[in-house]
Amino acid sequence: MAETGASTLPPTRPPHSPVTRAERFVWLTARVLEQRLFAHRFRGAAADPVETALDAYRNDDGGYGHALDPDLRGPVSQPLHTAHALRVLDAVGRCAGQRVERMCRYLTSVSTADGALPLVHPSGRGYPTAPFVPVVADPPGDLLATGPVVGLLHRNEVWHAWLFRATDFCWQAVESLEKSHPHEIEAAVTFLDSVPDRPRAEAAADRLGRLVRAQGLVALDPDRLEAYPVSSGCAAGEHHFPYDFARTPRSLARAWFTDDEMSRSLDHLTARQQEDGGWPVRWRHWAPAPALEARSVVTIEALRTLSAYGRAIG
Repeated sequence: MAETGASTLPPTRPPHSPVTRAERFVWLTARVLEQRLFAHRFRGAAADPVETALDAYRNDDGGYGHALDPDLRGPVSQPLHTAHALRVLDAVGRCAGQRVERMCRYLTSVSTADGALPLVHPSGRGYPTAPFVPVVADPPGDLLATGPVVGLLHRNEVWHAWLFRATDFCWQAVESLEKSHPHEIEAAVTFLDSVPDRPRAEAAADRLGRLVRAQGLVALDPDRLEAYPVSSGCAAGEHHFPYDFARTPRSLARAWFTDDEMSRSLDHLTARQQEDGGWPVRWRHWAPAPALEARSVVTIEALRTLSAYGRAIG
């Protein structure tokens, strides 16, 4: 009996490694979805429980709601929630099949006249939302919402009629960017990293890299943050670093930065892990629950980035 009881104990982990510290934070604070995602990504757990947890956020229209993106509260489906769901499915290798077909039908139903996605659909009116994602009656298509969705669908070789016009919208938006902000550039990179026309993507990425540096959208020296102004619309102290644009070494954005610049930014990311084991949310906090729920998402993303670059996380 003693042997049986011992087998139920959690495995011994290096007590002070980044992943062990983060694991404690996740078990203390995270939603079930992030608990399951953490276990899959860093502890070898199965993908099925992640999908099951994600199903709790799915609506009958094929979209996702219920504050899957913590900054949009309420039950209704939204493009940002559905983009979040696609990231989860991509992370567990399940971005295919009838589930994604239903998601594409939902995306079609909420697209703007130019075939793109609005940042927030008007159906969100009446529910709490972050002040930086206001609900308007007739929202335009937005690269911030459309780029990541199109990129993830291309990355997983999903083909649906919705993609044709949405891809054209992203090309037009990316290639016409003259003045931008970091979040929009990140969305553009997600699109460019996976869109099938690789020579065109490489040319567009090269231009964006020059734009990012010329407009000071990236903090290249974490030890001299006072030298880098925070972009308009960002929270106080919300700097963006090379790793924000190049989440993996395979990203086209990796070529924008020297080895030294990337290494310093990864050192900074490592040092940002807090006493409780989680990473901080850098954008504006507008309510306690969204900030706490977002921290586990940010924490998992930080560990994934460090791991992608070969940094020891434990």
